[in-house]
Amino acid sequence: SVRLSSSYAPTGKATLTDGGYMLSGKWSFSSGCDHATWVLLGGLVFNADGNVVDFKTFMVPRENYRIDDVWNVVGLRGTGSNDIVVEDVFIPEAFTLSMSETGQCKGPGQEHNTSNLYKLPFHSIFTTTICTPIIGMAYGAYAEHVDMQQKRVRAAYLGEKASLDPFAAVRIARASSDIDAAWALAMNNIREEVALVEKGEPIPLGLRLKVRRDQVLGTQRAIDAIDALFEASGGRALAEGTYLQRAWRDAHAGRVHAANDPERALQMYGAHEFGHKIDPGMY
Repeated sequence: SVRLSSSYAPTGKATLTDGGYMLSGKWSFSSGCDHATWVLLGGLVFNADGNVVDFKTFMVPRENYRIDDVWNVVGLRGTGSNDIVVEDVFIPEAFTLSMSETGQCKGPGQEHNTSNLYKLPFHSIFTTTICTPIIGMAYGAYAEHVDMQQKRVRAAYLGEKASLDPFAAVRIARASSDIDAAWALAMNNIREEVALVEKGEPIPLGLRLKVRRDQVLGTQRAIDAIDALFEASGGRALAEGTYLQRAWRDAHAGRVHAANDPERALQMYGAHEFGHKIDPGMY
């Protein structure tokens, strides 16, 4: 089997040469790279005049890159998202993919990979996979919080059972609604795209932007729920080994991924609704 990691941000520089490109650069946040045998790296392609002519993904074998062990973080510690360094390596044209073509579902591999999965917009799937683990963390934090509160006796409140606190009941109701809404919207949008693909119809830009809108807000809803539950779980939630503190750390670490930038995604959606042209981006 082939194991790949990636870092799609175009921080690399590629120059055109016979049969391919010369690639150099440094990429951060390549999750799982220590276990991979290849890596997919984003880079801008420059012509002989020094002008950018494309944004491509380059597939690089393990012997042609270095891993810098820099992943010392407070959340998502297990992802091993270290840095990748490439120094003047030749990449054949066949080992590259134009991101503009990918975004339009026009990748060359679609001649051979005819499943409906490969007809879905890359950015819709990619950004959703960044969001949904955080929603999963929120579901886990919710279950842990409810279990803890059912057992908890609040000494500071004369031995009151936490589960009998009406404010605690309101809190979990709000949290569960936020988490369910995040998941339902994410899945509904992907189902809409799948339904169009199955009918052989194109996926309109408005739906792609809706996916992004609900993805970033779903991330925020999930984190808001985790925050509310964590803050109301008492001092024991701070202990090493409790799921709540881990979910809190990991969710906030996941939130800083570029795909979870709410302002950029929401601006694109709003501008489209007003009839403005949307520049190519992560949609």
